[in-house]
Amino acid sequence: MRIGLISDTHIPLDAEELPRQLRKIFSGVDLILHAGDIYRAYVLDELQTIAPVLAAMGDDDPTSLAIAQRAKAKHILRIEDKTLWLIHQRPYFNIVKANKQNTNSAEEAADKVDVIVFGHEHSTCIQEQSGVLLVNSGSPTFLHYQRGMGTVAILEISAGKAEAHIVPVQNTNVA
Repeated sequence: MRIGLISDTHIPLDAEELPRQLRKIFSGVDLILHAGDIYRAYVLDELQTIAPVLAAMGDDDPTSLAIAQRAKAKHILRIEDKTLWLIHQRPYFNIVKANKQNTNSAEEAADKVDVIVFGHEHSTCIQEQSGVLLVNSGSPTFLHYQRGMGTVAILEISAGKAEAHIVPVQNTNVA
């Protein structure tokens, strides 16, 4: 499965609209995950014209975004054989301990995480920590808290592997 990752769009505060290049960058993705600080529901509607969208509620997002059920504090997804969390802020807890806890129910088993997609920091991150892939796509509109073209990411999950790469928004020649 090919997944488009985006975060911290801050529309219309820090950009008037989503960069047009996103349509080409996310062409062919099966799903788009927005890791919060969306600001307006029409951002999700626009992304939805490319592929299905789920979003994490950002710390600056209005509660009205949650009404559409696409946005909530945390999504736990099972994709292929991987468990993915979509949240806004990087988790500051012991991931090793979280993954080694005894699981007595299907819900607890689903909480054993393989990939965490997050935002909030306005900087990119692809890092493995204790067997968990952490991915922050940065921001397409406000990277490093600077207005202008930034980054998104593509996450590929298949054959038991999860791999991500950062895509500069200016780069429209995406494979």
